[in-house]
Amino acid sequence: MSHHRAPEEPTPDDQVHEERERAETLRRRLGLSRRGLLAATTGLAAAAAIPFALPTAAAAQTGGTGSRRVLVPPGKRGIILYTVRDAISRDPLATTLPSGFRRVLEALSAIGFRQVEFAGYRQHANSEGGANLETVEGARLLRSWLDDNGLQAEGNHGFIPGSWPLTQADLDRFKQTLEIANILGLGHVGTGSDPTGSAYKADWDVAAEKWNELGSIACQAGIKLYTHNHDAAYAFLLDSGPLDEQGRPTRSSGIRKLEYFFTISDPGRVYFEMDIFWAHVAQFKHRTYTAPDGSVQTDVFDPLATVRAQEKRFPLFHAKDGASNPAVPNGYDMVPFGTGHIDYRRFFSKLRSPGYHNPMYEQDNAPGTDPAQSLRFAELSYRNMAALRG
Repeated sequence: MSHHRAPEEPTPDDQVHEERERAETLRRRLGLSRRGLLAATTGLAAAAAIPFALPTAAAAQTGGTGSRRVLVPPGKRGIILYTVRDAISRDPLATTLPSGFRRVLEALSAIGFRQVEFAGYRQHANSEGGANLETVEGARLLRSWLDDNGLQAEGNHGFIPGSWPLTQADLDRFKQTLEIANILGLGHVGTGSDPTGSAYKADWDVAAEKWNELGSIACQAGIKLYTHNHDAAYAFLLDSGPLDEQGRPTRSSGIRKLEYFFTISDPGRVYFEMDIFWAHVAQFKHRTYTAPDGSVQTDVFDPLATVRAQEKRFPLFHAKDGASNPAVPNGYDMVPFGTGHIDYRRFFSKLRSPGYHNPMYEQDNAPGTDPAQSLRFAELSYRNMAALRG
């Protein structure tokens, strides 16, 4: 009988050494001084005036809580590239900072991310490969850069036909979208908007017809079709009560628009990406509806309960954090992940299938007047995501 010796666990000194090497690699790729790197990794400059506690390297290993499980495993820590769109779109000839897809993917890999979600395939014209990589050749180039940096692309916010029934031109373009997705190794393709912007049941019925058909086409290509939703999708459906002058209902049975869409779209062909920030905005904003009898009813939205009821239909999340601010219309200000008030520890720890989902860090306002800010926020947010224990 042969005996295999188990690999030795890294010592604290090994972990510290690895962390220092990773930080030095990151510093070089971001074009920062060591002082600048300190600001980036502590967030003192990056998250000015935002209160948070950044874990040390040792705390990131244990979460400071002993043996509690890692809530977002290393291979599942992702980012949507919209967060660093300024870096992707800037002119590489005018800066020493990472710019264009290739250098930005290198920087994100050095931070520690292992998944990315695209938000289109355009970059600055002076970047390697040119301005538009939404071609077969461009996708092959992107795939080589993903592979070189140990990155897996999980999705893209791209083209979803607006017409219904589908025109031949839309169908051809959608099939090209799927071809590019397969070259990139995407498990999912989707859009950054709702199936329809309407509040009326009849329009959601039509949207379900279209999405079921598109989902069937995507399924044949081995890809899941998904819709990414903001707070409006969780507002209440207008499906009852007196009709207006155009013959449309004016009141609600109490079902939310996207929850109705769950019931009429095919669970094997249509999937969802919950933006957890916008779901909490919905919890803040969309709390009451006018019932068929004219009474005002209160129903507070629960993002976690919605996911748990349809968990396998949510392969992707946007892990976007918010600082509570009841004075603004949305009730929250967007901040780096782990620096706000959304309880991600509770959210991720209560999932029934924790290894199934792919959370992508997103921060719409990460780009700023400081050209290095979005990548610094990415570093800060990665560390806070890695530190989550539950």
